[in-house]
Amino acid sequence: MENILEEVFTIPSQIEPIYIYGNKDSNIAVIENNLNVRLVGRGHQIRIYGKPYDVNSVKIVLEDIIAAAKKSKYMNISDLETSINIARHETEKTIPGFQTVRPVNNAITTIKNTIIRAKTDGQQLLLDEIDKNDIVFSIGPAGTGKTYLAVAKAVQYLKESRVKKLILARPAVEAGESLGYLHGDFREKIDPYLKPLYDALEDMMPVDLLKKYIDQGIIEILPLAYMRGRTLNNAFVILDEAQNTTFTQMKMFLTRLGINSKAVITGDITQIDLPTSKDSGLIASVRILENITGISFVRMKKDDVVRHQLVKDIIDAYDRYGNEKKGDINSSVLDNSGKNE
Repeated sequence: MENILEEVFTIPSQIEPIYIYGNKDSNIAVIENNLNVRLVGRGHQIRIYGKPYDVNSVKIVLEDIIAAAKKSKYMNISDLETSINIARHETEKTIPGFQTVRPVNNAITTIKNTIIRAKTDGQQLLLDEIDKNDIVFSIGPAGTGKTYLAVAKAVQYLKESRVKKLILARPAVEAGESLGYLHGDFREKIDPYLKPLYDALEDMMPVDLLKKYIDQGIIEILPLAYMRGRTLNNAFVILDEAQNTTFTQMKMFLTRLGINSKAVITGDITQIDLPTSKDSGLIASVRILENITGISFVRMKKDDVVRHQLVKDIIDAYDRYGNEKKGDINSSVLDNSGKNE
């Protein structure tokens, strides 16, 4: 019979215990209900009683809760259950003879020293494929963390001096609005469209450092059209919202890649804003490039959504409606669990 361990987990002194315990100890209850353990909390110390592998899983989960608390955020139940599932996967890999399809989950430490981990198998596959390949396409629905994780990897590469600059680009396609009717010069008009990229970077580095890097040209955030004619050496390049590139724009972007550079292309083929007369360069790329060594395609699914639970239900509802109306046109793009073999 396996021994029952007792371990003490100490909450950092700067963290209010309520963030860890949850309202009326709700986090403690969720952990106890999902893992075969008993938790006894008193102030900044939590005693964990359980089998060794379960105790280890609890410690991983508590570290995730602390990471959220450091940003003054409570971990919601959905995120907590996701963290528990990931902790189980990580712990199972330490059991002799245990086999799992899930790759090793390596945490990313940002310049702010916050910890970012994949929350699903699809997210972990994306991080692993970025390390293994020079060009990675990440295709999937909203809320799967495609852009956020790509930016996290880019910041990690910059922090570790594996590249000298980051370039983040989006095609300047208006989603339902005309940029020409907005106030201000071109930069003032385009900046709101690029704001999701700024937001992700601000999560991972101090704002003053981000501004310094932008001023020095170490980080560039720009419309895709500004990439034409350039060769990008020693760079980590991200093309976001790639479903809105044309065939010509996608080819132009991919041929910018220079020596010691990586490119990550993210997109959702269900949210194409191009005129109906133009084909998406993202969809064309899957058909043209899938069998090239060094290029990987990662398909994110609704199970990889890490936003509100309703987002998964919304994606399902729209998928059913679209399939009834016109058939599953893009199934060949979405059908495949992972990378190009």
